[in-house]
Amino acid sequence: MKRLTALTQHRYHRYRIFICFILAIALVSCLQPRLLHKPALGSQIIVSSSVEPNTFNPQLMEEGAGILTYLYEGLVRENERGDIEPALAESWEFSRDRRKIMFTLRKGLKWSDGKPLTANDVVFTYDDIYKNPEINAYARDFLKIGKNREFPTVKKLDDWRVEFTLPEPFSPFLRITRMEILPAHVLQSLIHKKDPGGRLLFLSAWSTDTPPEQIISNGPYQLESYIPGERITFRKNPHYWRKDDQGNPQPYIQRIIQQTVSNDDTALIQFRAGVLDFIKVNIDSFYLLKKEENKGNFTIYNGGKQTTTTVITFNLNTGKRHGKPLVDPIKSRWFNTVEFRQAIAYSINRQRLLNTLFKGLGALQNSPIAEQSPYYLSPEAGLPVYDYNIDQAKALLIQAGFQYNSQGQLLDSASNRVEFTLTYNVAHRTLQNMAPLIQQDLKKIGIKVNLHPIAVTLVVDKLMNTMDWECQIFNGFPMAIEPHDTINFWSTESNWHFFNRQPQGQQTPVTGRLVPGWEQKITDLYLEGSTTWDETKRKQIYATTQKLSQEYLPFIYLVNSLSMVAVRDQIQGVKHSALQSPFWNVNELKLDNANNL
Repeated sequence: MKRLTALTQHRYHRYRIFICFILAIALVSCLQPRLLHKPALGSQIIVSSSVEPNTFNPQLMEEGAGILTYLYEGLVRENERGDIEPALAESWEFSRDRRKIMFTLRKGLKWSDGKPLTANDVVFTYDDIYKNPEINAYARDFLKIGKNREFPTVKKLDDWRVEFTLPEPFSPFLRITRMEILPAHVLQSLIHKKDPGGRLLFLSAWSTDTPPEQIISNGPYQLESYIPGERITFRKNPHYWRKDDQGNPQPYIQRIIQQTVSNDDTALIQFRAGVLDFIKVNIDSFYLLKKEENKGNFTIYNGGKQTTTTVITFNLNTGKRHGKPLVDPIKSRWFNTVEFRQAIAYSINRQRLLNTLFKGLGALQNSPIAEQSPYYLSPEAGLPVYDYNIDQAKALLIQAGFQYNSQGQLLDSASNRVEFTLTYNVAHRTLQNMAPLIQQDLKKIGIKVNLHPIAVTLVVDKLMNTMDWECQIFNGFPMAIEPHDTINFWSTESNWHFFNRQPQGQQTPVTGRLVPGWEQKITDLYLEGSTTWDETKRKQIYATTQKLSQEYLPFIYLVNSLSMVAVRDQIQGVKHSALQSPFWNVNELKLDNANNL
């Protein structure tokens, strides 16, 4: 049987390769004219993404935010090691009590339209956008300091210096200032005006149908064109400030074309056909690409363990909208029973997921903090883990009042069959393959799981807007070096607190939402950790948050893959790391023998 299975899998693999080759011929003939619809002016690289931005407004971008690497910079940035480097600010200085920090901007900074970038833009960005209660900006959660959730104040000292005053010492603040600075001369008027419906005009600014020349950036590139469903083109920003040691202006590459692809298979076909210059390497494509690495003139870079992982989470929100519960009250009682979530964790055979889906190229994940972080708590140091154990799972369910009928189906204390819907992104290959395996695992403890694959836009809508989901599995859960970088997942008031989310801004409110003690405790500890400078104490605080997270399991961590990318050898200067986006240093990239105009 094993030999037959192996033979069948081998034939299937060869069949897929053959089909990919045939499709590549057809696709290249169709794609090349679309991509190179006019003669290329200067050097360019072509990348891909399955997700398009929902807006070009950085503070309202929920999808496709990877493009911000090309368009914007903050006062500082992080390098491939997670270290902080100067960006728009050339230097900074803390006061002795660490409650004030003064930034000095570089002289001569300009926006992509040639207008000066000064301290006015910094003050505008933080005061009028990030701290604005009418703007549901992602940055708000990072800037709320301490238990009172106060914002820092910022004032202009002169055109090149700004001073932030913190309500109390706040250790992550310097790292937080990597957030984008936006142009006051373009957006400030939209902050103080409203449309007939009473919404700030800023909330509709820079939509995807905005003429590209009206979207002003400060990063290495500016938006040149956008064709929905096809591609986004970025052109070198002639006013970008960075230069190399010889005084040559950066970036060196004139254009970046981001092609919209439907899924990973399409991207793989295009990369192998030579259409794409870069691709993220997943487990399905690794062994195939590894064989072709030399003759294909590309290099696979391994950045180590991902700082994002795959998680499964239940909707713990007990609230109602317009009198209707977000989650069926019967199911909500199951989901909010900690023994139920622990039983789910014990019943998922994560090692099988790692071996089957990741071919062993990865590791089991047990913590919300990256292993590369100094605040990571290992299992050996006391982090609870949930190794596969069906007997333990069933014992927990019985302990919580569940029971089994004669068919082995799990029932609650009121004899309701335990059944729920698992939602996931239909375009994500790993999730497509993972969901049925989890369905099989949970069947072994008597739970019926209905699979519901949907488009990623609908996944985001359910998490961020309608909140009418039961169970989600998603990839990309962030695990940062600095724990406070994920405060928006853990604060009970934050925008990305998916498992028990409070509506934000002008969203329709919910009533009856409850926050249990453990959930509030994690929030409080994250806030305490952010205002503590003593590193030993910080490590103790975040060790406790990790233990609480693993005890109460708002997120059940599954498998962490390796961060791998394949890049054409003609692209020089790649410094890939799991801690950063692949092109975090896009300004330094060069093309061999390119005519850089």
